[in-house]
Amino acid sequence: MANNRLIYSSELGRLCPECSQAIKNCRCKKVKDAKPGDGIVRISRSTAGRKGKGVTLITGVPLAGEALKELARQLKQKCGSGGTLKDGVIEIQGEHRDQLVEELQKLGWTVKRAGG
Repeated sequence: MANNRLIYSSELGRLCPECSQAIKNCRCKKVKDAKPGDGIVRISRSTAGRKGKGVTLITGVPLAGEALKELARQLKQKCGSGGTLKDGVIEIQGEHRDQLVEELQKLGWTVKRAGG
């Protein structure tokens, strides 16, 4: 009977299955570590699924949670462009690879341009 955790409460709404807190107060999401990688930040360009609009993708950043969100915000500001953070991949609208390579190298990471 170890699998009888509460997942919904009419008082709190949905509950996290890990920490049993309300989803909005979940402690698990804030503590998650960065995905292990090879230590190289890769910058590529993609138009797939975007109706021909290009975005610059940044993968392999050794940060997680709020630190990754803050880095994405700073990079978007630096490029003067919009973007988002999806599954640990920073997407910045437009072609900004050269500018982002310089910026990430200033932060001390090994950066490679991936793709064409």
